[in-house]
Amino acid sequence: MNDSSWGAPQAGYWVPSDQGPVRGAAPAGPAYDAQEVLRPSETQPMPAVPDVPAGGDQDDHQGAARHGGGPLYRDETPPTAPYGDATYGDAAPPTPYGDGSQPHPQPYGNASQKPEPMPSAPQPAPAPQKKSAGRDLGAAIGVGVGLGAVIVASLFVVKAVFVGVVAVAVVVGLWELTSRLQERKDIKAPLVPLALGGAAMVVAGYVRGAEGAWVAMALTALAVLVWRMTEPPENYLRDVTAGVFAAFYVPFLATFVAMMLTADDGPWRVLTFFVLTVLSDTGAYAVGWRFGKHKLAPRISPGKTWEGLLGAITFAMVAGAVCLEFLIDDGSWWQGLVLGLAVAATATLGDLGESMIKRDLGIKDMGTLLPGHGGIMDRLDSLLPTAPVVWSLMVLFVGTG
Repeated sequence: MNDSSWGAPQAGYWVPSDQGPVRGAAPAGPAYDAQEVLRPSETQPMPAVPDVPAGGDQDDHQGAARHGGGPLYRDETPPTAPYGDATYGDAAPPTPYGDGSQPHPQPYGNASQKPEPMPSAPQPAPAPQKKSAGRDLGAAIGVGVGLGAVIVASLFVVKAVFVGVVAVAVVVGLWELTSRLQERKDIKAPLVPLALGGAAMVVAGYVRGAEGAWVAMALTALAVLVWRMTEPPENYLRDVTAGVFAAFYVPFLATFVAMMLTADDGPWRVLTFFVLTVLSDTGAYAVGWRFGKHKLAPRISPGKTWEGLLGAITFAMVAGAVCLEFLIDDGSWWQGLVLGLAVAATATLGDLGESMIKRDLGIKDMGTLLPGHGGIMDRLDSLLPTAPVVWSLMVLFVGTG
């Protein structure tokens, strides 16, 4: 073994000799010769020292001595740590305790080395947060009850009042839709012919039935084409296409609600339509929020789940069986089951359809008119495509009345 493996002895430290360890003095000046303190003629073989078992404190804290062939003296200066490269920086890497429980910094290195901070005590895991419903339920329930009261009062007092309520909802829905199209896509669907034609469409469906609704739809589309001619031709096809789509999507589908009202038990048919659609939405929301795990259409509406769809079907079918059995003349419970299943399907598709529109426009809601719900169109999304399905099945099961 050569002396360089131990490091140069310093002043006031013990060095080996033939009489045992003798305190020596370090020479002054940079030129240092270990032979002046310990000459070859005075050296004696080092006594054999038992190896310390691997993993012990001595191996871990005095690794340099172990590689040198024996332990350091208790007051000998340890050699400089061999970790000065870019891999570890100035300090030596931490070495685990003998039990491997936590890291411990090497007790040597240059002056820039700082003790490695000990890991803090583990913090208790945060309490699980309560699952949020995602909207203001108080406001949503209050607005829903208010709308329901208006619908029921207008249905069973004067039918014409209810037709007026539907026409107003159509006009507001058209305003929300055309406003969002212009804001987000710069599509200028003409609102004036749409609003006038939409209101006329609802009244025509109530007065003249399906034929009146189709005639009003055709005239509204023609009015959109002519009205848009008053502006420059750029994007003409895009704007009139959006206008015709809006005329079909909002007022034409809403016309079927007014057509249900013309039957002798018309108010009960309309009430059944609203009850089934609302309960379908409620069942989907309640069951999906509580038990939903499997996404139904994550790219369209991430919040909808297959469990929620099953909840919608269950709620709608039970409500359909009750309503057809007790509210509709000549109705039967099994017809209500079929009607409830159809309502759950079309209400879900209508909701997904408007979600596609809103995703394309990059918005969350169509408006802010109804606290807790969004806009009128956010409430009509499942009602509009459901109306023609309910009207058709009612005519099939119990006739026009």
